[in-house]
Amino acid sequence: MSEQFSLDERAGLENQIDQWRTWVLARRAITPDDAAELEDNLRGRIADLRAGGLDDEEAFLVAVRRMGNLDEVSREFAREHSERLWKQLVLVPETSSEANGRWRDLGVLIALAVGAGIAVKSLLAVGDDQVFGLNLAFAVLPFLAAYFAWSRRLPGRVAGVLVAMTAAVAVAVNLYPFVIDEGASPPMTYVLTATHLPVLLWLLLGVAYTGGAWRDHARRMDFVRFTGELVIYFALIALGGGLLMGLLFATFNVVDIDIEPFVQGWLMPFAVPGAFLVAAWLVEAKKSVVENMAPVLTRVFTPLTVVLLVAAFVALLTGGPLTAVDRNLLILMDAILLLVLALLLYSISARDPLAPGTLFDWLQLALVGAAFAVNVVALTAMVTRIADAGWTANKTAALGLNVVLFVHLVGTGWLLWQFLRRRGTFDAVERWQTRYLPVYAVWAATVVLAFPPVFSYA
Repeated sequence: MSEQFSLDERAGLENQIDQWRTWVLARRAITPDDAAELEDNLRGRIADLRAGGLDDEEAFLVAVRRMGNLDEVSREFAREHSERLWKQLVLVPETSSEANGRWRDLGVLIALAVGAGIAVKSLLAVGDDQVFGLNLAFAVLPFLAAYFAWSRRLPGRVAGVLVAMTAAVAVAVNLYPFVIDEGASPPMTYVLTATHLPVLLWLLLGVAYTGGAWRDHARRMDFVRFTGELVIYFALIALGGGLLMGLLFATFNVVDIDIEPFVQGWLMPFAVPGAFLVAAWLVEAKKSVVENMAPVLTRVFTPLTVVLLVAAFVALLTGGPLTAVDRNLLILMDAILLLVLALLLYSISARDPLAPGTLFDWLQLALVGAAFAVNVVALTAMVTRIADAGWTANKTAALGLNVVLFVHLVGTGWLLWQFLRRRGTFDAVERWQTRYLPVYAVWAATVVLAFPPVFSYA
């Protein structure tokens, strides 16, 4: 029994050191070699303190405090984790250098936001909706990637590979001869490429976010957390901007001045990408804030989403024979499953991996189970429709996405079940999420690059 306790304690120490290492690597001034040297220093201090009679947790907390007296990075780490036990050991106010660095970051990001606005405005000047739809992601995301490359000191080799991959994708999709008839709806291969392209570019951007350490589990989970909080901040900024826009229109309408051409032609092309990049900066700037909105949001929306999934499942079962299920209903089911996946990833990223299983974890398992049931019915309906009417680009993409989601949900459900039965750890649940992220990148790349020629660009 004591041996098992010692092993658990040791695992807890390694998890704390992993968190500390992730924090250190996220700092702009720290290279991987610097982080390794700091970690050796930290481990040496922990070993000395354990030899003096402290347990692993006590030794870690004291070692972090002592390093915080010498090292600004460790002091930041201690402050970031101040809501835990070590908040009583070291909690220092923000220094002037930290504040200046934050404003410098904002200045760089605003300059990049202006660049993104110019790129979007240039796309609009082309006057081709199809070109705009294909290239909008290329006009915005590279500027955010450049910010992360600068702030994370991305190695030149990794940056070069990312630029080459992005350029290759851009050239390919713009050279594809999509069959677009004037006045008709865009072909499905075009729609699939335009919708999957941002996903592919976003996952490539994740490499820049991790500072090139994209194989690191903790850094991938940080990117998941960043993505969720970016969506929240951008939504809040968009709501506030929409309110201000309404007041602006109302004010100028009173004096009979039409500002719509200015708003559509100049304000929106700069405001929307600018708001997106500023939202990303806010997520980064929030690192020093103790409160975290993720646990609250996930606890509010998880039970509501379970109810939504049950309603969707009933709708699928009562929609008649599977061959007659409405195509729009299946598309809606996929959208709901993607929403569930996003909520699941965000909630997992916000959870303390060392905490024991709770009622909320059982609720998450119910969420996965309900999503699995909806996914199975949707998969069956899709296979039935394909067998009845043949393969198309849209049906193939939908089937492939549902297979990818099926495997993800099965793995997540099994590992959550093992954790709740105390036969596994929550760390295994986390690692399954981060290890599976490249599967989505591969699938998005397949749809973007392979589907158009396979289905004759139609």
